[in-house]
Amino acid sequence: MSEKPLIEIRGMRKWFPIKEGMLSSVRSYVRAVDGVDLEINRGETLGVVGESGCGKTTLGRVLMGLIPITEGSVIYSGSDIREIPNKEIRRKMQIVFQDPGGSMNPRISVRSIVGEPLQVNGICEGVELTRKVEELLESVGLKPEHMTRFPHEFSGGQKQRIALARALSLDPEFILLDEPTSALDVSVQAQVLNLLEKIQKERGLTFVFISHDLAVVRHISDRIAVMYLGKVVELADSDEIYRNPLHAYTKALISAIPSPDPDARSDQPPVEGDVPSPVDPPPGCAFGHRLQHPDWEKSTKMDLSLREVSPGHWVQPCPCCTDEYDEDRGNSSEQGVADGGNDSTDAPEWVRGE
Repeated sequence: MSEKPLIEIRGMRKWFPIKEGMLSSVRSYVRAVDGVDLEINRGETLGVVGESGCGKTTLGRVLMGLIPITEGSVIYSGSDIREIPNKEIRRKMQIVFQDPGGSMNPRISVRSIVGEPLQVNGICEGVELTRKVEELLESVGLKPEHMTRFPHEFSGGQKQRIALARALSLDPEFILLDEPTSALDVSVQAQVLNLLEKIQKERGLTFVFISHDLAVVRHISDRIAVMYLGKVVELADSDEIYRNPLHAYTKALISAIPSPDPDARSDQPPVEGDVPSPVDPPPGCAFGHRLQHPDWEKSTKMDLSLREVSPGHWVQPCPCCTDEYDEDRGNSSEQGVADGGNDSTDAPEWVRGE
C-alpha cells in the first residue's frame, strides 16, 4: 500500500468579492482559484507554474492558511487544516516569500529574525538560542558572525538564505517556496536551488515551489502542475511535462523558454488574444476561448475535470487544447462551476444566497 499524501487539496476555490457602493454590496467575484484538486506526497517537490494572475500564489496562501478558503478543503496528515491549532500548523508548515527583505524587520538583527520563532514557541532562550541560530545559519551557507548584522547589510541571495534559515528553525515538514529565486541573478539562483535540494535531502522536507520560470521549476521539481485562470490544466512528472506536454497551454509555456541555440528554437506560433477576466471567465475551456478555437463551444458541454491519460499524467480533456478528450464525459451545466460553468445557476450555494 502506498503512503498517504502529506497534503490533499480537494475542490479548492478562492473567490475574492468585489464590493461597491456605500453599503459595500458584493457586485461580483474574482475567481482566483476555481476548483483545484491536488495531492502532495511526502518528500517530493511539487512545482506550480503559470503566467502572472493564474492563481498560483493565491493557491499557496490558501494552502498555508494565510487567507481563508472559499470552498473545498485542505487536508494535512489526515486532518482539515482549519481544525488544526494555528500554533501547531505553523510548526509543521513554513513559507519563504519572493521578497525576503520585505518579510524581515529592518530594525532587528539576524539573530532575532532567525531566533524569534524559537522564542515564541518556547523552544530555547539565551545561550542555547544563540547556538541554535549559529547552526541554522551554517546549514544555509552563512557564517555565525552574520548573526549581529541587519538585513540591509546582505545581498538578495544572502537574505533568501536568512529567510530559509528562519523557515527551518521550527524543523517543519513542509515549506511553501513562493518564487524564491525570481528576484535573484542567474548565478545566485543556481546556488539557492542547490541549497534547497541539499536541505530537502538532509531533512526529508516536502516543498511546493511556485514560479513562472519553467526552467527553474524543471530543475528542482519532481512533479509539475500547470495553472491557467485559476485551474490546473495539466499535472505530470517533471520530465514527462517537458518531453510530452499534452495541453496547448503547457506547450505554449514551454515554447516560450528562451534557447541560445537557433536550431533548437520552437516553431510553435505565439499565443494570440488576451487572458479572459477572472471576474467573468468564459464557460468551457478558457484557453480555447482565448484562441477562438472552432471547437470551443463543444467544450462548454463537457466535463473538463482532469483525466489520467497515462500513469501519473493528468490533463484537462478538451477538444480545443488536447487530443485526450471524450465528448460523452458529461455536461458542464450539471457539473457546476468547478467544471467550467459560470452561470448563476451553476454557482455554489454561498454565491446564489441559498
